[in-house]
Amino acid sequence: MSDAKQRVVGMKGKRWLPPMALMMLAAIHAPPTEAGATFKIDDTKWVSIGAGLRTSFQSAEDSAGTPGNSQWSNDFNLDNIRLYLNAQIHEYIKLEFNTDCQTCGNGGEMRILDAIGKFEYNPYVNLWIGRMLVPAERREMNGPFYSAIYNIFASGTPFESADFNLTIKSDGTSAGSFGRDDGATFWGAAFDGRLQYAFGFFRGLRGGANVDDNILYAQRIAYNFWSPEKNPGYYTSGTYYGKGGDILTVAISNQYQEDGAGTALDPGTFRGTSADILLEKVLPNEGVITFNGEYKNYGISNGYSQASRDAGGGFAMFEGNAYDFSGMYLIPDKVWIGQFQPYFRYTNVLPSGSTNRNAYEGGVNYVIDGHNARVSLSWTYGDLLTKGLDYSSTASGDSINAIKLGFQLQI
Repeated sequence: MSDAKQRVVGMKGKRWLPPMALMMLAAIHAPPTEAGATFKIDDTKWVSIGAGLRTSFQSAEDSAGTPGNSQWSNDFNLDNIRLYLNAQIHEYIKLEFNTDCQTCGNGGEMRILDAIGKFEYNPYVNLWIGRMLVPAERREMNGPFYSAIYNIFASGTPFESADFNLTIKSDGTSAGSFGRDDGATFWGAAFDGRLQYAFGFFRGLRGGANVDDNILYAQRIAYNFWSPEKNPGYYTSGTYYGKGGDILTVAISNQYQEDGAGTALDPGTFRGTSADILLEKVLPNEGVITFNGEYKNYGISNGYSQASRDAGGGFAMFEGNAYDFSGMYLIPDKVWIGQFQPYFRYTNVLPSGSTNRNAYEGGVNYVIDGHNARVSLSWTYGDLLTKGLDYSSTASGDSINAIKLGFQLQI
């Protein structure tokens, strides 16, 4: 669902331009060796443009089918199509603007994903303002394009406030979209980049239960025991395919908003606490093992009864515990133009006032160019696929099978 995320296009040392729109300007202003790659205005100013695509085919078992004669759905999906724009206008000031089809499954109108003004002075303290990712657990900071697994949201743990709705609304049903919200984040790193932190202040739930316009507070603190992770800002990745060395990072995150859940007549204070771990080890044979783990404990206090949740409406955030674990192995030998990476994943969601649900997933990634070119084939089984985000006391659903083939491309 969330997406939620792109990186600075120059992450690998390259900044890309659309060949038609900026070719002339690049040829005029940039050195010949950079034409078509960087639009350089002067020594401190530049503009870069890129794009990302995720599209998939899924076949899922019909939970209502008669035994022995189940029907299977067959769906082609445009999951994400993003345009990335990054610019530097001063030595310490940058701009990021990204779009996505936040209603891909219903027409696919292009909408604002990120709109960030960046004041980056030193490694210790920096400030981003505008619309951006709300600091949260690694899955949210990875987003779909930099996660290790294609289905990272479809069969994952419950969403944070900013990721609960596809579009931003002011009717008490939205606190952002795709993990983003309007606000500000202070972020930085210390101890040679090993201690990384982000502290944000956001609008949060709009209308509904939040009649007093209370702010949502979000924090994430991570410590890198082995090699420090290197990403733009406070973003993360679910794997580096061994390119980042040996990594062991543990992080905690927390979000809090008074009257951040429920209805206007029955508001509740939302708190979401998460802990996550990434372990990636490059073996002597140059194979790479990767382990991702996540634990969530979410609660709603001072109101929002189960009766209100069962009645429907409002902002029905999750209460309870959830776990998500995955392990994978990147086979060192190349097969044609890529490497195979088999994986296994288990997700367990235990709501406080609803039935438990889980999902088992196995699959293989065919990694051509890291996160920029990857094909994924997966099989998922569980009742998480049918119960989804229904946390009412009457939630029900059968365990079903689903097969997905996903394609991811970026430049």
